[in-house]
Amino acid sequence: MVGIVVASHGKFAEGILQSVQMIVGEQENTAACTLMPSEGPDDLRKKIEDAVKSFDDPDQILILCDLWGGTPFNQSSAIIKGHEDTWAIVTGMNLPMLIEAYSVRDDEISAQDLAKDIIPEAKDGVKVLPESVMPEEKKSAAAPEAGKKFNGPIPEGTVLGDGKIKYLLARIDTRLLHGQVATTWTKTVKPDRIIVVSDNVAHDDLRKQMIENAAPPGTHANVVPIDKMIKVDKDPRFGDTHAIILFENPQDALRAIKGGVQIKQLNLGSIAHEIGKVVVTKSVAMGQQDVDDIEELMKMGITFDVRKVPSDSKEDIKGMLEKAKKELKKEA
Repeated sequence: MVGIVVASHGKFAEGILQSVQMIVGEQENTAACTLMPSEGPDDLRKKIEDAVKSFDDPDQILILCDLWGGTPFNQSSAIIKGHEDTWAIVTGMNLPMLIEAYSVRDDEISAQDLAKDIIPEAKDGVKVLPESVMPEEKKSAAAPEAGKKFNGPIPEGTVLGDGKIKYLLARIDTRLLHGQVATTWTKTVKPDRIIVVSDNVAHDDLRKQMIENAAPPGTHANVVPIDKMIKVDKDPRFGDTHAIILFENPQDALRAIKGGVQIKQLNLGSIAHEIGKVVVTKSVAMGQQDVDDIEELMKMGITFDVRKVPSDSKEDIKGMLEKAKKELKKEA
């Protein structure tokens, strides 16, 4: 029998599993895996791996996630590697989807066939009253062809648009492409391309694949080394590109901007805590190198927009730097 993992941010997975079992009864080979605020991606990944090991048939696994591009989806995408022929992941989890999954699951159906069966029911479960409010279905705009702007056969010297990439959002975020970027920021700025600029990720095939898979529908994600991004920025063939550009840390952003990448403002989303750094806010920790690089960027005229999501109030970067300096001085 197909083992079903229900994965989500917070306790949503536990709640929806409880709800569906009130309707269809207790279910075997089922687990809810939650990512809590105090936990990281590795914690969730272990929960999913442990759940799979507990199932009767680890070769037939269906993972239902809350959000495409979020941490539950990203970690599931990593775990599914090597099982693409028999496992499946479905996002946009809702109650009709789970009811259908448990109603049709039996010893004969495969995980991938089960995934196909539940999608129509999940979509049909989205209704509105009064019915007059329901929008007419529209054909989705065709997504840009993968690689057209970055790898397509555009002759050198071609100038598209005004020849300059439009950076709709330039962000420093240790987690790079995750739910906050793939949903809230993408919906706000509406890019056609997400560019992760990192030498580390560009040479890590697994992380690179996870990021490319995490791009929301209609948007393509690319991972490029810093030196290549500097060249791309100067190439007029990418003048029609409207991009979110993501850096893992201030060091990479500084190197890219010094190399000529035409960014005027950086959104600071997160810098992970590690040895040698001090906690400045819930999402930002800084070491001396971070402080020095951010101050150098500011001297170059780069402004900072410090917030995790568009709806957050902006924080004061100067106050954060002063706090970091004081804390680092105490620890020296």
